[in-house]
Amino acid sequence: MIIIDTALAKREEDRNPIRVGMIGAGFQGKGIGLQILTATPGMTLCAVANRHVDAAIKVFNQAGIEPKRCDTTLEIESAIAQGRYAVTQDANALASAEGLDVIIEVTGSIEYAALAVLSAINHGKHVVQMNAELDGTIGPILKKKADQAGVIYTFSDGDQPGVQLNLYRFVQGLGVKPVLCGNIKGLHDPYRNPQTQQAFAERWGQKPAMVASFADGTKISFEQAIVANGTGMRVARRGMLGPDFSGGDPSAPQIPIEETIKSFEPYLSPTGAGLVDYVVGARPGPGVFVIGHQDDPIKQHYLELYKLGKGPYYCFYTPYHLCHFEVPTSVARAALFNDPVLTPRQGPEVGVIAIAKKDLDKGECIGEFGGFEAYGVAENMDVIRAQRLLPIGLALGGIVKHPIKKDTPLTFDDVRLPENRIVNRLYNEQERLYANSPTLA
Repeated sequence: MIIIDTALAKREEDRNPIRVGMIGAGFQGKGIGLQILTATPGMTLCAVANRHVDAAIKVFNQAGIEPKRCDTTLEIESAIAQGRYAVTQDANALASAEGLDVIIEVTGSIEYAALAVLSAINHGKHVVQMNAELDGTIGPILKKKADQAGVIYTFSDGDQPGVQLNLYRFVQGLGVKPVLCGNIKGLHDPYRNPQTQQAFAERWGQKPAMVASFADGTKISFEQAIVANGTGMRVARRGMLGPDFSGGDPSAPQIPIEETIKSFEPYLSPTGAGLVDYVVGARPGPGVFVIGHQDDPIKQHYLELYKLGKGPYYCFYTPYHLCHFEVPTSVARAALFNDPVLTPRQGPEVGVIAIAKKDLDKGECIGEFGGFEAYGVAENMDVIRAQRLLPIGLALGGIVKHPIKKDTPLTFDDVRLPENRIVNRLYNEQERLYANSPTLA
């Protein structure tokens, strides 16, 4: 951050701001827009695309700005050239417009986002996204295409996966080997749905299904999957270990995160690839943590002096994640330093599979993340491939072929997927590239 704020100040002084376009104007998009427009020197939000353009207009209105409505790429380019702020319903028109350095994708969708991200990459723009669902489904192939185009494709700082990678790099820089990257949760119930989470969603101005995806484990499964794909780590078992110290009561007193190490220690290896996981009912929540290993007695002496314990496993943590407040930092890292916050190393190590949330009948449609039909759990890719398990990112919109019992993992043979989708094509391309697999989706 110290280097980044200095670099942004120089861009402000030179009147050469990083020019940003954003796709998505929901809860997070509004916050990101406000942060760039009011608190980020050396950067300007030139244009916002959203399927309902009124929401895009409100992103600018909250900062006292009246943007220009644009329907085409040429109109967006003209507005940017004139120093006007632009809004549009056409994400691809924005993604392909000249005059933009970075595209922020923050829709939470799959198919719509895939097309927009591809368009941005193909038009030579860095992509910063807060879409763990997209990244956990087809992130590796998008990263490959970004590499070929000479641009950065990265998840964002501020959200928990990005904060974990910052901490991972910090721990690694100390000479301590990260052996587990973890997420801290207050609640985990795979059967939560939009109806059970409606009151909470209304209080915070969020969508009930999105809130349900946090509670039912789908979101954290995607978050830890993309951390695994960015570090080469794996999961200890399907769904992760997820030790719960809450006793089923989210309001119960929480234990310090350092005290959770003993729950993971039997699964840790100082020489292995490492694990991704989470805990419920620990503090500080909703932060993140990294368990590192160091067995050098001299370094252990110093670490004990600095109150990190006797080792050989040590717990490092960040007590918060500030989501949209930190997104501009990610934009600057990509545009100024070619430094991704979190991006797949190569092929996927971990995916997120669909599990029946209830008894499913033939003909039912799998609706949305956090919906009524399915929840997602993290699983190692070798298992996913061997058992033909269906990624939940592909399952949306699929039609169940036959009755399926509650808590049963779905396979490609259980669901008829929509045809002619970009996400299907990209997933197949990803599997051919990294696993030499036949067409699945």
